[in-house]
Amino acid sequence: MFTPQGPTLRELTREALSSVEHGYDLLAPKFDATPFRTPDRILTAVAGALEELGPFESGLDVCCGTGAGLPVLRSVCAGRVAGVDFSANMLAEARRRHPTATLVRADALALPFAPAFDLAVSFGAFGHFLPAAQRTLFAQVHAALRPGGTFAFPLPAPPPVGSRAYWTLWAFDAAMRLRNALWRPPFVMYYRTFRLADVRARLEQAGFTVSHLPLTAFGHRPDGSPNCRLVVARKG
Repeated sequence: MFTPQGPTLRELTREALSSVEHGYDLLAPKFDATPFRTPDRILTAVAGALEELGPFESGLDVCCGTGAGLPVLRSVCAGRVAGVDFSANMLAEARRRHPTATLVRADALALPFAPAFDLAVSFGAFGHFLPAAQRTLFAQVHAALRPGGTFAFPLPAPPPVGSRAYWTLWAFDAAMRLRNALWRPPFVMYYRTFRLADVRARLEQAGFTVSHLPLTAFGHRPDGSPNCRLVVARKG
């Protein structure tokens, strides 16, 4: 995390004590040098899976950040590619990297789009939405899609209970809850509030028909289930 190009511990602390929006505004110039950026391996796997589900005309990256997911849309969409995020500085970085994309500053819980897209994707942003907000988010994405449109995103399997990764995520979420109990404004970022069964139910409540595909590049767990899935939600 603490590479010469990435943020210092002091900078990360300052960002964590800000609001979500201001924190990402501060982090934006160095965001792509942090582990928080979606790895290229995941982006490549998702692009490959979406190629089998297309073709698509127009695409939207929800909570696009610095634009790491926009090339995924470019690879599978023949028409307009757009991204939406509420951090002005993250969007500025996305514009620098992807000058031909349509980039809009807006809250994902109030998307400013009529049904205009055939495909929506999102990468690494769902920890910023508590369960009640997830329902609103999914309803907003549903409203932005044309009939028959697809909302797709990768969803890694949770780490095994008792593993190092399990306790790392548990400790992170516990620290974040303590931080939000003691400090204002809150910074919503939790890793253990986005479970497949709950997500599927909330997507269906928003009007989607939901399926999921294994991203085989990431292998399988001992019980045979995939280490990472592509959730595919279709608007009727």
